[in-house]
Amino acid sequence: MIAGKILSFQFARFLVVGVANTLVGLSVIFAAKYFFDARDVVANAIGYAVGICVSFTLNSRWTFAYKGNWVPAVVKFFVATGIAYVANLATVVTAIDLLNLNAYLAQAMGMPVYTVTAYLASRYIVFRKVGGAG
Repeated sequence: MIAGKILSFQFARFLVVGVANTLVGLSVIFAAKYFFDARDVVANAIGYAVGICVSFTLNSRWTFAYKGNWVPAVVKFFVATGIAYVANLATVVTAIDLLNLNAYLAQAMGMPVYTVTAYLASRYIVFRKVGGAG
């Protein structure tokens, strides 16, 4: 029971960090476009890079209270983020191409797949506590 509450509290923190990094990333994208006349792809790349840095920092410190070596954790985090993105994309493409679902619905279906995949990878691989599962 206690482990379930801790897990749900940790997942709630993970979701809060996701909202924060989304808002920061989107703000950077908009600022790059508005103030620096950046093209969409460049603005998007900059915004996502900043958002991923915010996500790593907040998740490592606040969500998972990670005390280990941050260099391998950064590498693992980028790999985990990439895997979560591929899982999201596979869900979206499958929903559109194989299930013939509306593209907007398919995009929405991909979001929880990304979130759960990223959380599980972060908890059990990226920010795993030494001698424990996380």
